[in-house]
Amino acid sequence: MPIITDPHLFNEQSLFVDLEGVLGRRLYLKIEGFNFAGSVKLKPAREMVERAEREGLIGPGSVLVESSSGNLGVALSMIAASKGYHFICVIDPRCNPATAQLMEALGAQVDLVTEPDPVDGFLGARLNHVRELCGSDDRYVWLNQYSNPGNWGAHYRWTAPEIADEFPDLDVLFVGAGTTGTLMGCARYFREHRPDVRIVAVDAVGSVSFGRPPATRLIPGLGMSVRPPQLDESLIDDVVFVEEVDTVRACHRLAAGGYLLGGSTGTVVHGAMTWLEAHRARDVTAVTISPDMGRPYLDTIYQPDWVLDHFGADAAADTASTAESGLQPAPAAGAQLPSAAALTESVALRSISQ
Repeated sequence: MPIITDPHLFNEQSLFVDLEGVLGRRLYLKIEGFNFAGSVKLKPAREMVERAEREGLIGPGSVLVESSSGNLGVALSMIAASKGYHFICVIDPRCNPATAQLMEALGAQVDLVTEPDPVDGFLGARLNHVRELCGSDDRYVWLNQYSNPGNWGAHYRWTAPEIADEFPDLDVLFVGAGTTGTLMGCARYFREHRPDVRIVAVDAVGSVSFGRPPATRLIPGLGMSVRPPQLDESLIDDVVFVEEVDTVRACHRLAAGGYLLGGSTGTVVHGAMTWLEAHRARDVTAVTISPDMGRPYLDTIYQPDWVLDHFGADAAADTASTAESGLQPAPAAGAQLPSAAALTESVALRSISQ
């Protein structure tokens, strides 16, 4: 067993799960939640902090500031505590309560914005608060995950090569789209080293990243209320959009098979299954990425009353049935995997011309 001196030095990066026994279709899931930060965000957090140190942007007395829906905030809280920096994380009400408590336990200051920006939603409000903080004290340093090249660079350096090494015959890679750091890092790597691999982005309905109209979103992790500055659509082959109720159903389906995973994982798994079904792609090697584990979502996605309050009786009945039987329930009306034609008509799947 390795002996480490700093918490960010441990990260299990080579664990993949074959979901065929749970989903009835082979799909490999890269598990990124086994580190002290609990998510894939450890990689960009480490890269951005170390880059800022090398460039002399931060040092003794610096106060790190970042806007986060949760996971990056936890990773930065851990690294800041280890390195002796102060850290302020700006969140909004979609952040899981357990995640905010975890950041505070690690010594971070958590600032909650409660009112969305009239144009750019909660993300816009968070960014406005970050700018106000940085303008008030020159000790404050905003790492800015939304435009920092260390965000996508961490996944170009680590995540993509880990997948490429494990799957030399990879056909299609599904990546969730939040800040698009993971998506862009992986897309750039495979375009340069394995251009035959198809890159499919998975986004939440209600996100504006790919030009769709904004709508209320409840589950943190994926989706944006402003276009991600790092997004380069020329590097992506397709986009799949997933309703949050289908995210919840996918999470419960995975949990019924023994895999308690986070909301972003449910989204990318449902999106991958939708794309594979629409393309009748059974003889392909397909991989997707699980950004985090499910424990922070016990009060939301895995809480029956929360599901009932936000998604209604049909969704609550589906998830309860899944938990009781350990089997995927019959989908509610309109919840089936659509055909390729239906996807085209509903714009749930979009091809991007190269």
